[in-house]
Amino acid sequence: MSTDTNTNTNTDAENGTGETGSGTGETATGQNATRRELLPTATPARTRAALRELVRPHRRTALACFATMTAATAVGLLVQPLLGHMVDLVADHRPPGDLTLPAVLLVVVALVQGGTTALGLSLVSQLGESVLARLRERFVDRALRLPLEQVEKAGTGDLSARVTRDVARVGEAVRSALPELVRSVLAIVLTLVAMAALDWRFLLAALIAVPVQAHTARWYVRNAVPLYARERIATGAQQQQLLDTIAGAGTVRAYRLEEQHTTHVTERSSAAVGMTMRGVELVLRFYNRLHVAEYAGLAAVLVTGFFLVRAGSVSIGTATAAALYFHSLFSPVNSALVLLDDAQTATAALNRLVGVTDDTGTDTDTGTDTDTGGSSSTGTGTGTGTGTGTGSEQAASGIEASGAVTVVGVHHAYEPGRPVLRDVHLTLRPGERVALVGPSGAGKTTLAKLIAGVHRPASGSVRLPRPKAPGGPSVALVTQETHVFAGPLAEDLRLARDSAGDDELRAALATVDALHWVEALPEGLATVVGEGGHRLTPAQVQQLALARLVLTDPPVAVLDEATAEAGSTGARLLERAAARAVEGRTALVVAHRLTQAAAADRIVVMEDGRIVESGRHDELCAAGGTYASLWQAWSGTRADAEHPPHTTTAPTPKDH
Repeated sequence: MSTDTNTNTNTDAENGTGETGSGTGETATGQNATRRELLPTATPARTRAALRELVRPHRRTALACFATMTAATAVGLLVQPLLGHMVDLVADHRPPGDLTLPAVLLVVVALVQGGTTALGLSLVSQLGESVLARLRERFVDRALRLPLEQVEKAGTGDLSARVTRDVARVGEAVRSALPELVRSVLAIVLTLVAMAALDWRFLLAALIAVPVQAHTARWYVRNAVPLYARERIATGAQQQQLLDTIAGAGTVRAYRLEEQHTTHVTERSSAAVGMTMRGVELVLRFYNRLHVAEYAGLAAVLVTGFFLVRAGSVSIGTATAAALYFHSLFSPVNSALVLLDDAQTATAALNRLVGVTDDTGTDTDTGTDTDTGGSSSTGTGTGTGTGTGTGSEQAASGIEASGAVTVVGVHHAYEPGRPVLRDVHLTLRPGERVALVGPSGAGKTTLAKLIAGVHRPASGSVRLPRPKAPGGPSVALVTQETHVFAGPLAEDLRLARDSAGDDELRAALATVDALHWVEALPEGLATVVGEGGHRLTPAQVQQLALARLVLTDPPVAVLDEATAEAGSTGARLLERAAARAVEGRTALVVAHRLTQAAAADRIVVMEDGRIVESGRHDELCAAGGTYASLWQAWSGTRADAEHPPHTTTAPTPKDH
């Protein structure tokens, strides 16, 4: 199921969430914040499994990392015995020339260790960045396919916090913490082995620090994991509150809600800061405990060395090497344990990312019969998406490639107990252009998005024809809010079909009456548009969306108030462009202007989530029902509406 980021204001009014496009909603602010259903968070076991899946294609790089870092660490451990040997030479009053060879060897060790360490860290970084890149790709892919109602229930703050803060935390860990952690762990293990090689009693003395360090690590992890998870949630709530307040700034000022919203922002910011300060306190206590372990271990090694030298079991140089080995453990042990801080924050963030990448909510069978085929949101400029059913599945269900659309017994609700659609039955015949009209909140946009595959119905079925081409979409959606990506205009159009040549792009633009102004641009199709580029008018932007619809070439098109953004001056132009874009297709048009409805083959009137009327313009006006009232109210303010376009389409039976 493809998701569409263009939320029509009617949708919000219909779904009952109170999150209107003007920002008047209070959901996720104040008393309603507890109603948020956050996006899923993966369990630690699932996160580890996901990491194994991500690393599996890079097994050779991982083995090379391990081998190189092990070699670099092992070479570095030659420093302490060489220094110990030099101490023995001095203690034995050997000639100064005897120190030359150990000194040269120290230089060689430093050079070799530096080279192998650089290579190893480079390989570790390469592995980490490759895995992180794949994780980001999976996250973005899944996030774009999340059901719109799931995102709305969670709040955009939750998703944006994962996209920004959580991805940044994991990225920082991969670039800095991961290489250092690998090097530290190897240094600890190999140093302990080297101490045992000097004398097993040095190893026992060094292990005195382990119980304190292990207890400290367990204590820290036990407290840090839930603390950082709560911090991420608090940060997401803070970001959601800021987004809600800023998006609804106009309404907040109009209703004098500045103080209330400021209080909400302050409360959530204070909660986030409080969680951060608790984390700082936890880290300080963590360091204090580590210092105790360090001094206890070093004292034990020095005392052991004293007694062993006095007993003649080891030389002064060997005891010195053992003390230097343990002292050299301070840095890697502290680094490894301190990196637990970064590891816990990164783990909490990673759990949230994997929770989205593993979320199968869009693919789970809910028990409804939904054969929606592939869908495309051309209004957003995202090209084609993936629907909930493939052409082969539709063929097995007996769906003809005729262009027909069948909606049977559809019920839908964004919140339990607050239905938006109630037992909707509708059939769009092949090539028929149907206008969907009704008062605000009637369910028009919701029905349009169910047919477009943006939502899945709570019950009932939506059946679409097979795509015209394998892998293509069955339905394309164009909304009133259209995004133009920064870059050449031709590339923006090719989002709909990347194989389209310039001649095909020009033909699509000509279809929607946009070729003349595109060719008049400074560089024609190569002109950079979008942010930082050539500014386009709302009507021109909408024409690009319609041109993408032509390039996508689906059998079914859904226009959700696709001409509403043009204003009165460009309305006629866009209505003509929209009519030409849907020629030869089955089309459902959520009509912003009733002139669109009057020119349609059939008009379907919705009220309170149900279809209450269906027929041609003249029939419905003569019937004196809901549509007649709407037409009378609408045409009373528009002189040109008194003479609607004449339609010769034969009367059609009413849909129930």
